[in-house]
Amino acid sequence: MPVLLYVLAVAVFAQGTSEFVLAGLVPGISADLGVPVAQAGWLTAGFAVGMVVGAPLTAALARRLSPRLTLTACLLVFVAAHVVGALTDQLAVLFAGRVVAALANAGFLAVALSIVTRIVPVDRQARALAAVLAGTTLALVAGVPAGALLGALWGWRSALWAIAGLATVALVAVAALTPRRPGPDGPRGDLRVELSTLRSPVLRHSLALGVLVNGATFCAFTYVAPVVTDAAGLAPVVVPAVLVLFGLGAFAGVTAAGRLAGTHGRLVLWVGTPALVAGWTLWATLAASPTAVWVLAPVQGALSFGVGGTLIARTMAAAHGAPTLGGSFPTVALNLGALLGPVLGGWALGPLGTTGPMVAGAALAAGAALLWAAPVLARRFVR
Repeated sequence: MPVLLYVLAVAVFAQGTSEFVLAGLVPGISADLGVPVAQAGWLTAGFAVGMVVGAPLTAALARRLSPRLTLTACLLVFVAAHVVGALTDQLAVLFAGRVVAALANAGFLAVALSIVTRIVPVDRQARALAAVLAGTTLALVAGVPAGALLGALWGWRSALWAIAGLATVALVAVAALTPRRPGPDGPRGDLRVELSTLRSPVLRHSLALGVLVNGATFCAFTYVAPVVTDAAGLAPVVVPAVLVLFGLGAFAGVTAAGRLAGTHGRLVLWVGTPALVAGWTLWATLAASPTAVWVLAPVQGALSFGVGGTLIARTMAAAHGAPTLGGSFPTVALNLGALLGPVLGGWALGPLGTTGPMVAGAALAAGAALLWAAPVLARRFVR
């Protein structure tokens, strides 16, 4: 595969670490800035909002610009936002920095995904997309624990400085290796024509599935800590190890999706979506069992990101008529899920207790399984 794909993966790793690491830094930010924990928690929501808005906006604005210019500009803004965040003593400034960083992150990812589909042959695109997206899963495995460790040793600002440093290295490499145009003539399609691809039933179906599957993932994953400590009775120090296991499973799932999505994508979705429902339901039922935690964390990570990675490949294939905006479509869908999931999970904590987010995650996954099967069931009943 082109070296550029691995460079893009490094950048995605830095950005994924930034997206996920904040949950472990919120208590330190709250204490350092003198604000309630709930207000510090808004920073996570700010990042998700920026991701949803930034993907289509950046892709649309940059569609006639050089991919090299767009990607390096996004990384430059991302680095600057982290430097400002590491220096500020004001929550409002830090919040604004998170939104700006997410805008840049979303724009980078949207353009990067579009480039992948133009520099790699069709039969290898699923594997190439998986290679780039592996940066996100590696962020769960290594970036988030490393950021939490830095925060514990030298304060939350050190984690932001480390992310800024890694993103700077990626910026230099991206500037050196990214082509000025992703194809011989570069994308010149009309914006209205690209947006018209959203009329495709396959594309809209894939996007809706992406929202539900990622919503289920973040609904349960966001609240894993209380399940581990309160329901299973494990020590708080065990939580990072459980998250690492989930991340290892996620990496395996994305890797498998890269190998299977191109030729056996439908099979992955037929098997994977019901398995997700069963997995979250089983975890909610066996939440008091430490063994269930150790076994189901990597399994659910693999299923969540395996199905999610397959949906991204399916979405990109369905959006072939949108060479510049296509990468923004799955980015928006997945981050809408990342917004929806934690909200539903938090709501479920009230009436259902600690395992409520797992139950809500199972419900979202069940919605995805039904939505995936709906066209087949409709054709069968219509006949």
